[in-house]
Amino acid sequence: MTRITRRGFIKGAAALAPLAHLPATARARQATPPKERFDIVVAGAGHNSLIAAAYLAKAGYRSVVLEDQPRIGGGVGTREVTLPGFKHDLASSVHGGIQSNPAMKDLELAKYGLSYIVPDPVMHISFPDGSYITVWRDFERTAREFDRINPKDGAAFRRIAAELEEVQPLLGNEEKLRQHPQGNVWRRRLKMSAYDMACHLFEDSRCRAFALAAGHLGGDPPCEPGSYRSALSVVSSGRNGRPIAVGGSDALAQALARFITAHGGTILTNKRVTRLIIENKRSVGVECADGSSYLGGKAVLSTLHVKHLVDMTPREFWPDDFVQNVAMWRPEVAMFVAHYAVKEPPKYPVAGGTLSPCESVTLVNPARLLRLEFDDANGQINVEDPPLQIVCPTVADPSRAPAGMHTLKINGFQPYAIQQGPQQWEQLKNQVADAYLNTLRRLAPNLTDDKILGRYIVSPVDLERLNRHFWHGSAHAGYDGPGQSGDMRPVPGWSDYRMPIAGLYQTGACTRPGGSVNGTPGRNAAATMLKDFGTSIEEVVRKA
Repeated sequence: MTRITRRGFIKGAAALAPLAHLPATARARQATPPKERFDIVVAGAGHNSLIAAAYLAKAGYRSVVLEDQPRIGGGVGTREVTLPGFKHDLASSVHGGIQSNPAMKDLELAKYGLSYIVPDPVMHISFPDGSYITVWRDFERTAREFDRINPKDGAAFRRIAAELEEVQPLLGNEEKLRQHPQGNVWRRRLKMSAYDMACHLFEDSRCRAFALAAGHLGGDPPCEPGSYRSALSVVSSGRNGRPIAVGGSDALAQALARFITAHGGTILTNKRVTRLIIENKRSVGVECADGSSYLGGKAVLSTLHVKHLVDMTPREFWPDDFVQNVAMWRPEVAMFVAHYAVKEPPKYPVAGGTLSPCESVTLVNPARLLRLEFDDANGQINVEDPPLQIVCPTVADPSRAPAGMHTLKINGFQPYAIQQGPQQWEQLKNQVADAYLNTLRRLAPNLTDDKILGRYIVSPVDLERLNRHFWHGSAHAGYDGPGQSGDMRPVPGWSDYRMPIAGLYQTGACTRPGGSVNGTPGRNAAATMLKDFGTSIEEVVRKA
């Protein structure tokens, strides 16, 4: 991987130098002797496995969490990858979904140092013709943004928001939905793609583009049946906001680590799990690349990618249909990320001056988003009017950079398996990053070369190297369409967090409901395990 600063190129391990990241108690326990017995062995320290481990520790089980990387957190990792003092979120930045997760209260994460900021404005998009739309925490103010583009679309925005609020509790109950006056309308909408939903709701292509750009941040294919929710996130974003963790995305992982260690758990880094230990057809522990072994008397919990999990033990332990389904696992359109240390945030021209939001998106028209899957299938790099997510969290949280400075992240999507071969990304990634930056500069012209202090470019191949769970550059572990969601995730018949091998459980983005920072797979896995152990997650929380 390559880091570019004002002094030039720094290659190799320097770009990935480990930083102090764990509480002192967790670091001290890294001397735990190999083959020590625990109740639970947890493979991987992403936020879902940490949530599960925290509940298990709360229940009194003695757990060890083994992390491949020098730092915990997985997709909620934060590092100084450009210049000292600039803290960059390497994957996720926004933690909206987890705010409603009971784990936030059950585990008292605020007590362990976790706090959030909800920026306002929430999100912004500028168009090449100088028009723009901004989402604010004030719903009516946002509606007036749509009015300014097209009064009909402003009315549609208000109408769909009111309908959604009314029918939301019914969307999982077909019978009750049928009885609602708008039930049959919503039954059809539930089958629609995000693209069709955006076109159904809005008349102006700019309003359609904003709905699609805001929703595609989760990686859902916009033309897949049932992906309609992506086009509605522009409605919910204003009401719920887009929270960011104070100090960086990995503040979530650090709070969970503090909870786990305070409740007797152990967290070890630089421990790559390479093999499941099976005795009498039961998973009883794991072996690591350094030769150490960890045994769990109660269970093993994996957050390894399911594509890697099946290689951790001989195939005879896996049912044939399980292996066949894993072989069919499909990646997402891969993520391409450019991180910058900058002197000032993007400044978008708006009426009366400029606007510098924490989060913005680009999409010139709705059809451009449909090109992503086409280009991915052809292995074609496409930097013409790229759809982008731009995140500048230091606008709301200045603690992430030196005084007066900012971090900037530009996310885009490119094929992992490019026509030139994935190995050629190292030679091509700087060209793609330059094209992304120039796209942003056309909309925020203040970001001239003298404002750029350092950069760190992550191609889809680099993303996979940073974290094996980002298989083929999939930031959400894999495609989230009908064939890999709900009871199909990770494999039909095994969506309840139990695996075919006795004593083995699975969590993380490969399990339902999928990727993004919502913590649901972690809490659900803990609930399943505790039930199998003869108690319940509710009882554990109640007794605490």
